[in-house]
This record gives sequence, structure tokens and C-alpha cells, in this order.
Amino acid sequence: MSPVRRCSRTACGRPAVATLTYVYADSTAVLGPLATYAEPHCYDLCAEHSERLTAPRGWEVVRLLDGSAPARPSGDDLEALANAVREAARPQERAAEAGGGARRADPMEVARRGHLRILRSPDN
Repeated sequence: MSPVRRCSRTACGRPAVATLTYVYADSTAVLGPLATYAEPHCYDLCAEHSERLTAPRGWEVVRLLDGSAPARPSGDDLEALANAVREAARPQERAAEAGGGARRADPMEVARRGHLRILRSPDN
């Protein structure tokens, strides 16, 4: 017997990459990463069958993300990266700000080192 688990679909011999579980009470099919152990009421599916999975009419398919797979960057991630690049492109403005103008404007700020600030305790 092969140590690699195979797809549960009939006549498919490809290696399994996902596990399908049905939650009958909620009419839900849950497709997640390959389970650690083969369970009797779960189905192991290969990549092709897990992508093409459909559920019966009235049922919902929930696809859980694999934590080990790299996540695609979202629009927010790309916008945050663009803002960081824009900020890094303005060193003269930050140098002028760190020169003392910000310290006088904020009475709680004691010192500054790069983007870090040392603040005075509100009790003092």
C-alpha cells in the first residue's frame, strides 16, 4: 500500500490535496486542507476534483484556506505598500520634522529615533 493518500473519486489515482466533509445539519460541504488522518466519513480529493467541486442544490460549499499556502495580496496590502514607498521617497520632509518642530508640538514626546518616539508618562 502506498503511503500517499489518493483521491477518493472513482478511477482517479492522483494524490489527494484536500479533504471534503459534509455537515448534514447545516446542508454544508466543507472543503479544507488535507486532514492529518484518513477519516471514514471524509473524502480526500485531488487538486482537479477539489477545484471542480459542486454541492447539491440548496447546499453551501465552504472552502477553508490552507494556512501553509501563500496568501494572495489584497488591494489593501498593495495600497499599504504603495503608501510606504511614497513615505520613504520623502526623506527631506521627515528630516525637517525630526529636527525639533515635532518635539515642541507634542509635549508628551521626549525624544525621537527614526520612526520611533519616546513619550513622557501622562502621570509626570
